Amino acid sequence: MAAPGRPRLGMFTSGLSSLSQSSDPNSPNVSSPAEQRAGAKANMFQAMRLPTQHVWVLYFDKQAKDQKKTDDGSYQVHFEQLGEDIKSVAEFWRYENHINVEQMAMRDSIYLFKKGIMPVWEDRRNVLGGSWTFRVPKGLSQEFWRHIQVMAIGETLEGVLAKGDQLCGVGLSVRFNSHLISIWHRHSSEQASIDALLDVVLQSLPENLQPKADNYFYKKHSDHAGFKAPPELQAVIDSQKRAQEAAAASAKVAASAPAETEKPAAAE
Repeated sequence: MAAPGRPRLGMFTSGLSSLSQSSDPNSPNVSSPAEQRAGAKANMFQAMRLPTQHVWVLYFDKQAKDQKKTDDGSYQVHFEQLGEDIKSVAEFWRYENHINVEQMAMRDSIYLFKKGIMPVWEDRRNVLGGSWTFRVPKGLSQEFWRHIQVMAIGETLEGVLAKGDQLCGVGLSVRFNSHLISIWHRHSSEQASIDALLDVVLQSLPENLQPKADNYFYKKHSDHAGFKAPPELQAVIDSQKRAQEAAAASAKVAASAPAETEKPAAAE
């Protein structure tokens, strides 16, 4: 097995050139069963050139060996786009079938995000949002990650969000004995979106991938220790927090208030 490290594009796309070869076993261009299968896959790809509703981008963030935490406790990110923009189902599978997340090194991350949205909390489209994060054993993460990506590009995740909310992207980060797989959306104030995202994931995953209840959690981006909003958006975040705190306080008061009882009618 190759040493863990940056998942170079060559690692993803090695063998893709054979996809254009004929699937005819008598063809002089096909010399092995593997190439025959690749040729058959090429025919399948031609039938799958359905455009995705959004344009997607694959980003890779490599954790440098000598990288140190900043003063706020976060790590500096260094994104690199992998390959070209993804505009169809076929283009997605051409990359996905050649990505092995088990070869990624500790704290490396890979993201599939809508074009124009960077996978950082402080992006203007993310700053008010949050994400569900699933802690997945490494032996199951490749399949789990594939399901989540397909749900993203197939609009399954977007389709359950509250009106006005939107999916931003999905990501995978390497940890010691697991992978953290996350689903980012734009408005953390939409509780309906938060609940619906979890429901659709749990309902869609096969039985062998069902996560334990203590292996997933939701968190607002602004609640992360390293979060630092652009100055022009900090006032919006503060206002949102005050409104949510006020709503929670009101709900607490209402819940603790004694229930009113009817007074007996006066005797005539």
